[in-house]
Amino acid sequence: MVTLPQSRNPPPANAVNNLLTIDLEDWFHGIELPRSAWGNCQSRIERSTQTLLDILDTKNVKATFFVLGQVAATCPILVTRIAAAGHEIGTHGYEHRFVYQLSPSEFSADLGRSIRVLEDLTGRPVAGHRAPYFSINRNSFWAFEILAQHGIRYDSSIFPIRNYRYGIPDAPRHPHEIHTKNGDILELPVSTVQHFGTNLSFAGGFYLRFFPYWMLRRAIRSLHREGLPAILYLHPWELDPEHPRMNLPARIKLTHYHNLRSTESKLNSLLDEFDFQPVSAMLSNQRN
Repeated sequence: MVTLPQSRNPPPANAVNNLLTIDLEDWFHGIELPRSAWGNCQSRIERSTQTLLDILDTKNVKATFFVLGQVAATCPILVTRIAAAGHEIGTHGYEHRFVYQLSPSEFSADLGRSIRVLEDLTGRPVAGHRAPYFSINRNSFWAFEILAQHGIRYDSSIFPIRNYRYGIPDAPRHPHEIHTKNGDILELPVSTVQHFGTNLSFAGGFYLRFFPYWMLRRAIRSLHREGLPAILYLHPWELDPEHPRMNLPARIKLTHYHNLRSTESKLNSLLDEFDFQPVSAMLSNQRN
């Protein structure tokens, strides 16, 4: 069994050691469409990811890409291009399914399938994992045993907020180790700030698009004062405001399409004002 550690004093962190993470999936993967409908959706992953790669290249920034196995299988050249540009490749699972809706054996099979396709493409071991929908919660904490069994060294799936699809509100907000019988895993929770005792998210997706830039800046500086790096996440489709619009339930439609045209300018501003690196660089610096 694994146990969720209690909060402790955060480790010292250099204010510039922020982490930029990318969930590499197409626009239709995260809106809970039936998988049978995916084939009828126009893929735009190549163009949106190229936009992102061009921005990162211009800013001389490397990131960690958590790649969906199905994307790697259908767009292998895209994944090798990302790796060749010096970015880190982690796994986002294979079929973009909620971990807490899978059995342990189903999760293990999905994870193993994704790791195999990524390692075959890049020739490098996969060290990092992020669950689709951040769906490791208290009901699926067993997943850490399986992650360690598959050689995963770090995870970024726990979101210390309350959300109708994910979250462990009282989880530690700082990077911390999770101990399993198969080895330790470094957990890198997506960044939050505390407001009147409640964790608030700002660090990616809808949250990054919703808040004005001055609030994003303030939140990152607040983390630095706590000795914490900012851990941000982004989807390539958020840089593609022209991707197809679907008739979705109101809550999903709001979070998916809101303020997409702001993503590129906010990302450029963040990369200009703050330093970002992939997780692998942080781990390498710690070893040195």
